[in-house]
Amino acid sequence: KQILEKLSDLCIKLSEIRNEKALELSKKIEEELKQLNISKAIFKINVHTKEAEDDDLFFIYQDKKIKITENGIDNVEFLISLNPGEEIKPLVKVASGGEISRIMLAIKNILSETDIIPVMVFDEIDTGISGKVADDVGAKLHSISRKKQILCITHLPQIASYSDSHYYVEKNVLNGKTETRIIKLDDKSKVKEIARLLSGEKITETSIKSAEELINSVKNKNSVR
Repeated sequence: KQILEKLSDLCIKLSEIRNEKALELSKKIEEELKQLNISKAIFKINVHTKEAEDDDLFFIYQDKKIKITENGIDNVEFLISLNPGEEIKPLVKVASGGEISRIMLAIKNILSETDIIPVMVFDEIDTGISGKVADDVGAKLHSISRKKQILCITHLPQIASYSDSHYYVEKNVLNGKTETRIIKLDDKSKVKEIARLLSGEKITETSIKSAEELINSVKNKNSVR
């Protein structure tokens, strides 16, 4: 009985902290989303308790049987409205692939300030995006890389241009077996690879010039930051 009372007190304190931090985190995520071209989004973190069933561990709180789990008494759900006038709904039911990528990037950037994990991997973060949004995502990834080691797999030149170190991954079949090679590119090879992403397998003088302009543009942005 004493242990349950102590556990109940800790669960309530934890729940109060979660509700407070949910408001703080929601505002931070909204600010990040503005920088990733989702400027009208409303983001909310819903923290709520669940009533216990017959076999659950529980305590009585505000005349309700509150279920206790190893994570406390709270269920947490991310809610979002992406456009003005739209009802706020669960994130999993609303966002497209490209929006999910940017929302995850926003969350990861905020959590990187306190997360002790030194390396972050983004695989296909460019799903469903292009143009200015891709450039915004590249800039955000570069910003996070000042605090963490970032490994990013991408097929978009706008994002690849932000790399500090650029690797080309290729697969070849040798003696009936598939082998994967990872090649670190020097500055000249990076330009060619960005040009290939811009124009396809046939690299032209125009695509080379465009790649150089893109990389130089990124360098200029980073020097201003």
